[in-house]
Amino acid sequence: MSKELLRVLAALVCVLATCADVTPVKDFSLEKIAGKWYMVGFATNAQWFTEHKTEMKTGTCVFVPTVEGNLDLSYARLRDDGTCWRLTQLANKTDTPGHFTYQSQVWNNDNDMRIVDVLYDDYALVYTIQTKAEVTNVVNELLSRTQETSVVLQQKFTQWSLDNGILADNIVILPKNNECPEEPAATPQPTDAP
Repeated sequence: MSKELLRVLAALVCVLATCADVTPVKDFSLEKIAGKWYMVGFATNAQWFTEHKTEMKTGTCVFVPTVEGNLDLSYARLRDDGTCWRLTQLANKTDTPGHFTYQSQVWNNDNDMRIVDVLYDDYALVYTIQTKAEVTNVVNELLSRTQETSVVLQQKFTQWSLDNGILADNIVILPKNNECPEEPAATPQPTDAP
């Protein structure tokens, strides 16, 4: 059996079993999740990650609630060459608090995102099912309000990811990294009006 077929079958088993049982945290607060987080842990069996996981480092993500109850997501990570990788997404609310969906314009995949565990001043565990061209992958993220995380929290993230079918080699606590500089605010342009 080919590696590709095994990956597809593993993803399908996840979707049919584990993925269906992952529910968002009870009493989710859109207001409390707002602000800057550090992505300090990442786990997925996706092929792109297995090929690039050694290059990944801690980055930031900023959650900004919208008036409609959606979440603006802004990700940034400083690359080794000093440039910044940036990505923004609008995650649309569902009928279940803490459960959002969005389509990535960058990777052309559908994302089903759930905040499954959170202490708003400390950490959040984010579970996302990504689907593209009938291939499904689970992505787990450990977010922290600081770049420092306890060994206990790292172990919790690792065990949670293993429980979600992610191979041990594909669960990474990301090395610390400098932050991208803030993007300058747009400067108003002068108009011809008097």
